[in-house]
Amino acid sequence: MDGAVTTGGPGVLDRWFRITERGSAVATEVRGGVVTFFAMAYIVVLNPLILGTTADRTGEVLGTSRVAAVTALAAGVMTVLFGVVARLPFGIATGLGINSLVAVTLVAGEGLTWAEAMGLVVIDGVVIVVLALTGFREAVFSSIPDSLKSAIGVGIGLFIAMIGLVDAGFVRRVPDAAHTTVPVALGTDGSITSWPTVVFALGLLICGVLVARKVRAGLFIGIVATTVLAVVVEALTHAGPSVVDGEARPGGWNLSVPGLPDSLGGVPDLSLVGAVDLVGAVTHLGALSAALLVFTLVLANFFDAMGTMTALGRQARVMDERGELPGLRTALVVEGAGAVVGGAVSSSSNTVFVDSAAGIGDGARTGLANVVTGVLFLLAMFLTPLYEVVPIEAAAPVLVVVGSLMMAQVADIDFRDPGTALPAFLTIVVMPFTYSIANGIGVGFITHVVVAVALGRGRSVHPLLYVVAALFVVYFAVDPIMGAVRS
Repeated sequence: MDGAVTTGGPGVLDRWFRITERGSAVATEVRGGVVTFFAMAYIVVLNPLILGTTADRTGEVLGTSRVAAVTALAAGVMTVLFGVVARLPFGIATGLGINSLVAVTLVAGEGLTWAEAMGLVVIDGVVIVVLALTGFREAVFSSIPDSLKSAIGVGIGLFIAMIGLVDAGFVRRVPDAAHTTVPVALGTDGSITSWPTVVFALGLLICGVLVARKVRAGLFIGIVATTVLAVVVEALTHAGPSVVDGEARPGGWNLSVPGLPDSLGGVPDLSLVGAVDLVGAVTHLGALSAALLVFTLVLANFFDAMGTMTALGRQARVMDERGELPGLRTALVVEGAGAVVGGAVSSSSNTVFVDSAAGIGDGARTGLANVVTGVLFLLAMFLTPLYEVVPIEAAAPVLVVVGSLMMAQVADIDFRDPGTALPAFLTIVVMPFTYSIANGIGVGFITHVVVAVALGRGRSVHPLLYVVAALFVVYFAVDPIMGAVRS
């Protein structure tokens, strides 16, 4: 096994993080933490583009530099906290689905100020923490049948692979997709036409070969090698960024352009910390409308994290004999606190990141890896130019390779059973097709309940799943419900 255990009695660090118990080593955990950071680091660049460029009803724009600083701050604090308390290698950062919901729905659509929107995120986090403390989250977690747990893992594997392919430009949306039956295609016009995408393809082969040959630290070596290749390619081709002055350039690098940095860093602007209004949304929208928005946030947070933790726990092989995570309730409470912290610093809700699968794939098994990842995020507040050397095209191959490894769980699903096949299949395919873990889980739960009742197996379904399925029906119909409330 990767990372042999040293002889002698385990020290305090080893005992706390259960390094020896989980068959790992300190060096393996450090390396896995670094890999997870590079797989997640894009959020410090992407989140500011989503939250930092939209004006609220007062005209306030958060600004990309301020959002980048608080994004790294929240990710660093929560990832370290989760590692130390939950002792699992699951990195935490701003959730992509939630931040888009905050920017597009709450601020641009509902007319909330940024402080009011972040106030709803904090309330969402408080609700999540209370549900975890009371044991409700844990009970729902335990009520999920094994077939759906496996399907969630497979679906997330396909989801992160899709993220890697799209972020690298290997798969692109077809222009004017409304007038064609093909919504996405290979590269541009069915061909790989950009140097960044070529770098991704070569990086994918490098990572794939290293993992296939079981090379120790294969994914980490793959990221480093692909980054060096990217720097050389950029120096020779001058491909530049994918967006210049608001104009798209399909041949450019997404998010960050690889190259030697001009500086080492600077002092971060943390002025957004504490800029929260907890009651403004209720005053502006009314109690019922605000409550529906909080409900949407809670349900998305609740099941995004649950699905991700299930998949990562299985991949890391840390589940107990009952198929549950050790210290599950504690992990769910700390994860829920990520929404409170994220809202309080205006980075949006923080949650367990599926990209942690990259570090797990490279051997991470304990919370020590999380501590390494979190410290790197905190350093990233000051050293942005250094981590931006690694383009998303160098990290994306890891997501695709890890996605392929997570597909192994499909063997645990009995597709010959009609009561299992459709719910599992829909769970798997809806996640990548809708870019949402929560959507896949919701569709799977609803289908599982309906099919079980139709087959006369209604009593075999845990009562909580009936409740959750009903909540998801409301979740999927929240827009018409909001319309009916206001009419």
